[in-house]
Amino acid sequence: MLWIVFLLVIGSQPGAFGAVVDDLRAWHAPDQSRLVFDLSEAVKFEVFTVRNPDRLVVDLSGTSAAHPLALPVTANGRVKGLRFAPQAGQNFRVVFDLAHAVEIRKALLPPHAPYGHRLVIDLLDGKRNVATRQPPPRDLAPAKSPPFAAADFTPESRTPSRELVIAVDAGHGGEDVGAIGPRGTYEKTVVLAIARELVDLLNAEPGLRGVLTRDGDYYVELRDRMVRARDKKADLFVSIHADAFRNRQVRGASVYVLSPRGATNEAARWLAERENAADLVGGVTLDNKDSQLRSVLLDLSQNASMEASQEAASKVLRALHRVGDVHHEQVQAAGFMVLKSPDIPSILVETAFISNPTEEQHLGSVEFRHNLAVAIRDGINAYFQAAPRGPSQRLAQSRIHRVAVGDTLSGIAEQYSVSRRQILLANSRSDNTVRLGEVLRIP
Repeated sequence: MLWIVFLLVIGSQPGAFGAVVDDLRAWHAPDQSRLVFDLSEAVKFEVFTVRNPDRLVVDLSGTSAAHPLALPVTANGRVKGLRFAPQAGQNFRVVFDLAHAVEIRKALLPPHAPYGHRLVIDLLDGKRNVATRQPPPRDLAPAKSPPFAAADFTPESRTPSRELVIAVDAGHGGEDVGAIGPRGTYEKTVVLAIARELVDLLNAEPGLRGVLTRDGDYYVELRDRMVRARDKKADLFVSIHADAFRNRQVRGASVYVLSPRGATNEAARWLAERENAADLVGGVTLDNKDSQLRSVLLDLSQNASMEASQEAASKVLRALHRVGDVHHEQVQAAGFMVLKSPDIPSILVETAFISNPTEEQHLGSVEFRHNLAVAIRDGINAYFQAAPRGPSQRLAQSRIHRVAVGDTLSGIAEQYSVSRRQILLANSRSDNTVRLGEVLRIP
């Protein structure tokens, strides 16, 4: 919920110190709150917390306030109140009284329509398992990694009673309004309505369960959206958006999957960062594997996930034809951050062009949003019926062989009932020589 705080003029006229705090806004989420100081210009600042009692202190250098103060209590009582006062050296201090200790994340952002300069402060409830902030829990392993075994590839089996989980991601939110239609419709608002409708429809389907990455007007970091889907053990990730273009005549829905280049860049990032290398991919921990094996495992998981993503996107795009115009007849590929999870099939649905006056009006219709959600649900159903195996199961079917003493390429090929040529093609090589400890993909 959005609440607006007006700061009281202190001492002299606004602008006497240089920068001015024009507004203070906030959004509440279940596990965090976001405070946004709207500023007339960039300022030097310091943000820190104090214990006993818990407080958040914000010092703004060379700044004055512009409006009177009125701070309501947030929905969950995270912020109980605030105080403010000018400080020595023409600084301005705001102290927030907190109900409990929080972690903070802060950034000074440059102007970006429709906003100017902003100081953004996130109040996070306790330590959260987000790759950009904290390494996820690691499996306990002996000091020396055990030999590679086929059992490492066996993920938790899916029983008939296990629900298939679909993470539905409403794009943007809170400070990030997304695209804005000619009549002033916010993308963040309509996509949340579609996402909620889709989750309701999924939950009415036997064997399916929909979960939201956000269920209110607040922003969720892009990588955090992937983490939330993984925490829910999602079998599919569907991000909902509304497109925009400078030409207001452009219209129709599109469906995107991750581009190969985006996948390559993400794989490099996962392998380069220790905390990501320790995460789980397709039910396999990478933490106790050597660098070569981690690379192979990640590659196998990504390939399986991208193949499944393409299948899901094709089914959803076909279903969207029933609702209205389709902008692209084929599934598109792009480097969207939310599609980069290496172990969850992920698609992004651009439901319509909010920049088109007619489609903006349609997006404001409850009936049209319902029809969109029905089409996406039907596409998801068709995907799972045609390809019930997720990337973890596909990864389990993938085979690799670590070369041991006495192994030859001919012997390995005979062991797996494939030809030497097939092994060479699968590993992009022409040399028949195998090296001790080498990891080979087996087609």
